[in-house]
Amino acid sequence: MPLEDHPLRYRLANELHARPFPNLAAPAQAVFVAIKQPKDAAKRDRGLDRAHLLALLDRFGADHPAPDATHFFGDLGKFRLKWEQHTEFVTYTAFLPSNGERPFDPAAWQVFPEDWLAQAPGVRITSAHLRIEVAPEDEEVIADKIGDWLVPESLAVSQVLDNTAVVAGDFRIDSNGHMRFAVFCKSDTGSRRIGRIVQRIFEIETYKAMSLLGLPTSREISTRMGEMDEGLVRLVADMTGDLSKPDETLGQLLSIAAELEKLQAQSAFRFGATGAYEALVTQRIAVLREERFMGRQTFGEFMMRRYDPAMRTIKATERRLLSMTERAIRAGDLLRTRVDVDRSAQNQELLESMDRRADLQLRLQKTVEGLSVVAISYYAVNLVVYLIGPLAEPMGVTKTVLTALAVVPVVIAVWLTVHSIRRSMEK
Repeated sequence: MPLEDHPLRYRLANELHARPFPNLAAPAQAVFVAIKQPKDAAKRDRGLDRAHLLALLDRFGADHPAPDATHFFGDLGKFRLKWEQHTEFVTYTAFLPSNGERPFDPAAWQVFPEDWLAQAPGVRITSAHLRIEVAPEDEEVIADKIGDWLVPESLAVSQVLDNTAVVAGDFRIDSNGHMRFAVFCKSDTGSRRIGRIVQRIFEIETYKAMSLLGLPTSREISTRMGEMDEGLVRLVADMTGDLSKPDETLGQLLSIAAELEKLQAQSAFRFGATGAYEALVTQRIAVLREERFMGRQTFGEFMMRRYDPAMRTIKATERRLLSMTERAIRAGDLLRTRVDVDRSAQNQELLESMDRRADLQLRLQKTVEGLSVVAISYYAVNLVVYLIGPLAEPMGVTKTVLTALAVVPVVIAVWLTVHSIRRSMEK
């Protein structure tokens, strides 16, 4: 078409097909490991994850994926390898065409060389061993095998996808350090459907493990919040009485609010990721369309009893942290308002005191002004007498009379002059 494509059109379209389900046929087995770098997702070096994958592919002479690929699926001879890169972790899944004579034989893990695993740029967040068998006609046989392989106390079993398969797992780490899952498929179950079941089981386990990373953070924060909550309650209670040092109390409130904001910033990503992973776990279980198998608990029921309480704890901690932060901010605002009101009252008293002092100063100024008129008039009269004194004898007037005659006009003249100066200054 004579129409220019958006630069991201093909990339976005291919994103929908970037992680295809594997095609599997029973009997078979799969070994799975998820590796997470100890750094935060923002500081994670994805180049190290890719280099680790290439080191494994080079050992088997396999082709490399594209430089920007986040998914790889290829044949490495004795097994097929699926590699996926996620926001916080990478996963390796090896599919073996035979499930071996010994159930959950640790020899299957030899597909991942020990020295290669030792060079992983991270730590194992989870690993699982899954066994795929053709389902026998007698359900009791399935029940007996599950009872031999898995721990009955935490066993979860269900029929999935319109009774085409039975899946089981105990979500416990066995003596080899792996989770165990079993899938019993009917003989006519398609390879794509088996691949979807296996993929979803691994995703349930991986996202469960990743979401539970928020639980230690939640417990650590809860302990610190308990300490700060006591101080916050005490400070708020003190606000109802007379505060001797409101500025000091306000500083303590702001310190608590700042620490709560710090905790919220540090835990925001972990709690947000926990919510996202929990939603994925719930969605992956829902698409299995579980039905009860011989009265056993399903995966959904197991998660409701064992997994959901941990998620509720994390959510409660997140809500409590947000609530305490808002409480501290509100208390700080109230105390700041009270301090401002007290300061306004103090400023009003200060202004009234300044007005009184100004009034006293004005009165004193007027008193001094009257005295200054007298003093200036005294010196002015003397000057006038000295000036016109020689004319007193020709006029037949004594010096005393002349002085008396000069006092009134001199005082009036001085007062008018001083008054005129003061009025000009006031203007």
